[in-house]
Amino acid sequence: MDSVRYNGDQRGHRVPIALKILIAGGFGAGKTTLVSALSEVRPLQTEEILTGAGIDTDDVSGVEAKSTTTVAMDFGRITINDDLQLYLFGTPGQDRFWFLWDELAFGALGAVVLADTRRLADCFPSIDYFEQRGIPFVVGVNCFDDSRRFSLEAVRRALDLDPEVPMVLCDARDRQSGKTVLISLVEHVARHRGEPVPTA
Repeated sequence: MDSVRYNGDQRGHRVPIALKILIAGGFGAGKTTLVSALSEVRPLQTEEILTGAGIDTDDVSGVEAKSTTTVAMDFGRITINDDLQLYLFGTPGQDRFWFLWDELAFGALGAVVLADTRRLADCFPSIDYFEQRGIPFVVGVNCFDDSRRFSLEAVRRALDLDPEVPMVLCDARDRQSGKTVLISLVEHVARHRGEPVPTA
């Protein structure tokens, strides 16, 4: 990564560097859940109740139990140390909120694309978005309790991913599992930039 530099406030206090990571994926893939599991502070959420007005626009097949949806973004924070913080931005999953993506993606270090094998095709817009803009990303295959399990290689073939894009099985509800996904992303970004891969 770039060397960490401090900015100081007017009182001379050191301000840590903040790195921005996007959490993307289809409707109901677990983005809000992952941000909530990882954030050290109470996450900012813009969840709204699904109503009958969205019947023609919100496809809930495969996620019929879902009762809310993100209409702007989720936001969480992770402090790595005194020098560095990660800001997590969960993107909205529905097509009608795509106008927000360019603002959310500006300045992002990289992205996590959550894949739900019950609705795998929902990943394609996120993957296409990051590929077209050269934003490094990893794919986290969210293992829902009621979903059929597939090998990572089978999911890779189905998504037609480039071989260098990392894939990780994960449980968006579990903080340690989410950390594993973020570590995979940071390592991938380092390789993408031709920098030494951080070691634990």
